[in-house]
Amino acid sequence: MVRVGLQISATLENIDKLETSHPDYPFFLKLTCSNCGEQSDKWHDITESERVGQDTRNAAGSNFVMKCKMCARENSIDIVEKSNVAYTADDAGSFKTIVVFDCRGVEPVEFSPRAGWRVSSSENGQAFEDVDLSEDDWVEYDQKNNNSVGVYEFASKFIKLKK
Repeated sequence: MVRVGLQISATLENIDKLETSHPDYPFFLKLTCSNCGEQSDKWHDITESERVGQDTRNAAGSNFVMKCKMCARENSIDIVEKSNVAYTADDAGSFKTIVVFDCRGVEPVEFSPRAGWRVSSSENGQAFEDVDLSEDDWVEYDQKNNNSVGVYEFASKFIKLKK
């Protein structure tokens, strides 16, 4: 069992907070089997509010279960409860862990941000729902504060964490 943190970095313009629509946000990941090294060529979505794979070994199930197409090993991932945090203006420009995955037999290697983010403007400005970061940049206009808001240079990486 390995814990892997998803870290993001971005430049924020007039934004206090960038966060996922937790716990219903689907994290789209490409995965690699820890046993044989096979990397998935398709995106897998993992959502904290969804449970799959309940059986006699794991009554609670996991957030994601898959069987490796090369070695046929069954692997699973859980989103660690209460690990989902916001990326704030203070974090801008540096990498910060926003969620932690508990990985058994498989590890994430790529992240696609897509839609479902929430953005809070600075100075009690407008809140934006279901923001799409699939282009790694997003720009809008805050009517309350009469200024532009934006997320630029979005980047992500994974790090292995100590328990």
